[in-house]
Amino acid sequence: MKTDQTLISTSKFLSLILRHQPEAIGMTLDAEGWLDINALIAAANERGTRLTLEVLHEVVATNDKKRFALSDDGLRIRASQGHSVAGVDLKLEEQNPPESLYHGTVAAFVESIRASGLKKRSRNHVHLSADEATATKVGSRRGKPVILRIDAGAMHQDRHQFYLSANGVWLVDAVPTNYLTFPR
Repeated sequence: MKTDQTLISTSKFLSLILRHQPEAIGMTLDAEGWLDINALIAAANERGTRLTLEVLHEVVATNDKKRFALSDDGLRIRASQGHSVAGVDLKLEEQNPPESLYHGTVAAFVESIRASGLKKRSRNHVHLSADEATATKVGSRRGKPVILRIDAGAMHQDRHQFYLSANGVWLVDAVPTNYLTFPR
């Protein structure tokens, strides 16, 4: 029986493997971040993480953030964005962003962001939200959220490249401070 806890723990496991540490179960993502589903299930079970095709499909279908995508043939899975694994190229096409995008953070990081902008750090991109509500939800994961507005229109005009992931997260290499608006 699939409990909510089973789905949550499976989602966390998939995030770890598909975004950050595929080597934890002896696997390597291909150049576009894909893993063969049958090999993933076998490797997970061999290393003590119970995973079935049914649970994997349910996590993909019900994840509210749509973190995972299946290949068109249904044989492979990948994270929609958020990778820290070097060399993963999701083959996203450059997109024209809306005039404003948002980033949710917490007060502890605001001074660093004021000094050097938003940086991707260990990830392959900076993640931005299309609306304040989503940015608030993201920022709330670590405490009281602070919402930054990004002048994406000006950034794009200045030739910064924007990509839109399969689950609606805007991706960019960095956001320099001159494009940020901080709350008062």
